[in-house]
Amino acid sequence: MSILVYTESENEKFKKAALEVVSYAKAVADQLGTTVTAVAINAKDSALLGAYGASKVLAVNNADLNTFNAKKYAAVIEQASKQDGSNVVILSSSADSKYLAPLLAVGLEAGYVSNVVEAPSSIAPFTVKRTTFTNKAFANTEINTDVKIVGLSNNSFGLVESGGSATVEDFAPTIPDSGVNVSSVDKATDKVSIADAEVVVSGGRGLKGPENWGMIEELADVLGAATACSKPVSDLGWRPHSEHVGQTGKPVASNLYIAIGISGAIQHLAGINASKVKVVINTDPEAPFFKAADYGVVGDAFEVVPTLIEKLKAFKAQNA
Repeated sequence: MSILVYTESENEKFKKAALEVVSYAKAVADQLGTTVTAVAINAKDSALLGAYGASKVLAVNNADLNTFNAKKYAAVIEQASKQDGSNVVILSSSADSKYLAPLLAVGLEAGYVSNVVEAPSSIAPFTVKRTTFTNKAFANTEINTDVKIVGLSNNSFGLVESGGSATVEDFAPTIPDSGVNVSSVDKATDKVSIADAEVVVSGGRGLKGPENWGMIEELADVLGAATACSKPVSDLGWRPHSEHVGQTGKPVASNLYIAIGISGAIQHLAGINASKVKVVINTDPEAPFFKAADYGVVGDAFEVVPTLIEKLKAFKAQNA
């Protein structure tokens, strides 16, 4: 009875979250005295997963799965779980995984817990720690069903190389008709993904217009970060909706989140609370974001950010 892991990929490359869930699954497998089997859909270099703890990879290569479809992907994972006899299935807590997990839970008659941040504190009963109340508190949750589905919160466990290797087996599941057809997909290119980013630099209406976004992108480039924005900015058309982070946008769980010219509406804070370190730059010392931030700079972004970029470039040059 192995642990099954769904490893997300994009453009045939594994996402950082995929390596993290395998690392986490290996820790759980050690507790249970079993091994890790990973499901890889249209991904190259499946053997890479062995370095993070997978003993076996079920490689699915099917053109019908080139575009994410929750029903089809859930069916693939369900069939893999039943074939492998897995009673524990581990996913990330990405938007895609949260979409397919309830479908998978129905198919496997499983209990599902999302936003898990640690390895189980107990195996019998199976108990995991998860964030709740928009990451303001933690809950220890028991999963009492025979099959258990765990959604690991991004950047909560980290990447742990175990130095192992994995056998790769072709897996050809039955793909159901989902009733949904995707006509086109628009993706940002040559950018760090918000979901995988260690650092996110985000801008708000305090930047006064889209013409001033150059310094946000320059700071992000220096830090190797993803760029993001608040909801009003995307609503105004200054930035694409794909960069909108917050409760109604993309959730962020980066190691460092820098908010520039963002006041900190409750919906925005709810979406970024999982970030480990939050820094705010704002001219208004009463901005709500200062109460949630770990570090705050009261100042004009048009003065602070260029200076910060200059100092960071000098620091990187000295340590090159």
